[in-house]
Amino acid sequence: MNVVALVKYVPNPQGTPRLGPDDLLVRQGVDGALDPGDEYGVEAALQIAEAVGGEVLAVSMGPDEANAAIQRALAMGADRGVLVTDPALRGADSLVTARVLAAAIAQASFDLVIAGVESTDGYTGTLPMTIAELLGVPSVTFARTVSVDGGTIRAERQTETGFDVVECPLPAVVTVTSGATEPRYPSLKGIMSAKQKPVQRSSAAELGLTSDELVPTQSVVAVHDAPAKAAGEVVPAGPETTARIADLLAEAKVI
Repeated sequence: MNVVALVKYVPNPQGTPRLGPDDLLVRQGVDGALDPGDEYGVEAALQIAEAVGGEVLAVSMGPDEANAAIQRALAMGADRGVLVTDPALRGADSLVTARVLAAAIAQASFDLVIAGVESTDGYTGTLPMTIAELLGVPSVTFARTVSVDGGTIRAERQTETGFDVVECPLPAVVTVTSGATEPRYPSLKGIMSAKQKPVQRSSAAELGLTSDELVPTQSVVAVHDAPAKAAGEVVPAGPETTARIADLLAEAKVI
């Protein structure tokens, strides 16, 4: 079983990211780490590989700093990594990112791709499904449990009222929620061995992508601070209190 875990390097996951003069997130020369949401996907990939046998490949796209995300996955137990880094990818939107990651995954032999539900710096939540479409494989989203039985994947898909049991054939793409696993903490031995594990670096051209395929369909044209919240209204107790509260609820379209 060859399992691919998608990992993303995000700057300052516990702090406030900084925007550059081009209104894009500054990813180089800043502190960062593996996206916390991706740790659940890495753990799920490791558990499946351990249960049925196989290896875990960590795949990422980004500047050189993004290798830190791969190193974290390798320290947790992944076997090898692939980092796609290319100056032409600066400002890539979700579609371009999906094309790049799908091309990198297609070059590897894969049975299952696991990702987090969404990144903490983008929050589009569309990337894994786009990758599945580009690879021509089914996708299962919001999985709270994942297991593999032969050539079939079984998942409990989280819903507002509980969960649905979903089965689909492999290969497939799966996104896991934060409750799907409890990510392991890398041991000292794992951290040291991660430095010896192979990490392949590729450019967009080496993946067979043309310059036209790297042109984003979305771009940031301006960034504005969110408007400050207006002060609330204190409704004093009195004969008109009930009527005023009802009016406020009606204005908010609650009633």
